Amino acid sequence: MDTNVEAAEIDKFSALAHRWWDKDGEFRPLHQLNPVRLQWILDHVALADRRVVDIGCGGGILAEAMAASGARVTGIDLADASLQVARLHALDSGLGIDYRLISAERLATEAPGQFDVVTCMEMLEHVPDPASIVRACAQLVRPGGWVFLSTINRNWKSFVLAIVGAEYLLRLVPRGTHDFARFLRPAEIATPARAAGLDLVDITGMEYNPLSQTVRLGGEPDVNYLMALRRSAI
Repeated sequence: MDTNVEAAEIDKFSALAHRWWDKDGEFRPLHQLNPVRLQWILDHVALADRRVVDIGCGGGILAEAMAASGARVTGIDLADASLQVARLHALDSGLGIDYRLISAERLATEAPGQFDVVTCMEMLEHVPDPASIVRACAQLVRPGGWVFLSTINRNWKSFVLAIVGAEYLLRLVPRGTHDFARFLRPAEIATPARAAGLDLVDITGMEYNPLSQTVRLGGEPDVNYLMALRRSAI
């Protein structure tokens, strides 16, 4: 059940774990886009007193923001070094977040239908079988609950901007952060989601301006995009 992971990916993020909360470091783009993705979630569902699980939580950037919005958050990841950083930062921030070293698939067997909201941001493109994560999301969320995903589309534009531009020219993220072959077209998420009982409610593009260092939602989902899905209440 924990086979949907690659050691190289875990090692890559573990080596940077101490940098998760350095807002001028490798994870600066995540810190800059975090308020935008949080607001996008809040535009769909109120988080106060909701049970939320953040899959692939890393150092807890989104998990902490959702907890500060009143959610009861569980953050899961398979990089223990990242989780240690997340726990320490949450303690320092006075936030009660339950961080667990467990896969989405395993948690789905332990706690099916136990969460009002499931988030999985910037993670699907880092696993061998993203459809398995989508199915786990569907299993974890209660009937009527929400699933929020974000990833990168696979086309020439995303290759130029997300790899050539972000990794090599502007050096916004370390080289080798992304593998173009693992980028996901929206249909490659929507199809397994629909089969797992999730309805697509909303999809939007997310654009990062490296000059102004700002993030804007809207437009076509041709590079980075967010997807909101909902499990049928029946």
